[in-house]
Amino acid sequence: MKSFTVLKDDSGKRLDRFMQKVCPKLPETLLYKYIRLKRVKVNGARAKGDTRLAAGDTVEAFINDEFFGDDRPRYDFLSASEKLNIVYEDENIIAADKPQGLLSHPDKTEYGDTLIGRIKRYLYNKGEYDPEKAQSFTPALANRIDRNTGGIVLAAKNAEALKILCEKIKNREIDKRYLAVVHGVPKVKSATLEGFLEKNEQKNKVFLSNKKTDSNLTVKTRYRVISSKGGLSLIEVELLTGRTHQIRAHMAAIGHPLLGDGKYGKLAADKKAGFAKQALYSYKVTFNFTTPAGALEYLKGKTLEVKDVYFLKQLFDLSLDEI
Repeated sequence: MKSFTVLKDDSGKRLDRFMQKVCPKLPETLLYKYIRLKRVKVNGARAKGDTRLAAGDTVEAFINDEFFGDDRPRYDFLSASEKLNIVYEDENIIAADKPQGLLSHPDKTEYGDTLIGRIKRYLYNKGEYDPEKAQSFTPALANRIDRNTGGIVLAAKNAEALKILCEKIKNREIDKRYLAVVHGVPKVKSATLEGFLEKNEQKNKVFLSNKKTDSNLTVKTRYRVISSKGGLSLIEVELLTGRTHQIRAHMAAIGHPLLGDGKYGKLAADKKAGFAKQALYSYKVTFNFTTPAGALEYLKGKTLEVKDVYFLKQLFDLSLDEI
């Protein structure tokens, strides 16, 4: 016999669906037979397959161990590094400062050491995440940034928080600001750029146009120049739309590609100068909720900011407090 406590994320789930999740080796015909024979109980009492579960319920399964399996699970996230720079954390979310070069999610080149892998390992080590008990939810990222972009990424510890964060990001109720270094000195010190973007999947590159077509997407990028020195400019960028490579492509399109950008910039020359990574950092997030945020309402008006952005001091002799 095995006993399961229903967690918040499984509240409202049907008993038969819950059992299929926690006992995947049990044939469906046997599952319904065992439910009829009272070999699956809820809070010690007989239940039907369509019984809706509530958080805190106890489900007892008088089922042979062979259907549960006795293999020791191997979790991919345990191969991730334990290095994790946390900007903010509470019972619902984590804001992590992702280093440049680290993937947000696994891809065909890297499966183990990713940002979500590091977050899962961190929560696992703290005892806040147990894959064997988390029957339907695992910690997840609400947004992502490119591998070679650093900065704040938001992660949810539960399903409710993930749903709210995703809705707020979609509705532009979370303000994300970037710092970037571009070649040259923009003549217009503050502007909103508009255009139409189309992605080439094969090249993993986007192209900007001034004309709308059926296949391209509208992009709007707002920037302001903070400082200029040695042929480079430090800018703050606000995304009014969120598209692939938007900042990099838009700044390159107006003649000011990002320092260290291998796709849209002057990487060969930048490498010789010691800059092999694009100078782009998601440094600040503000929760500008304009509609109810439910369990995350307490975040309304809160701003999160990284502790340091490496190119500020290196290139402009500035700190975050000075921008």
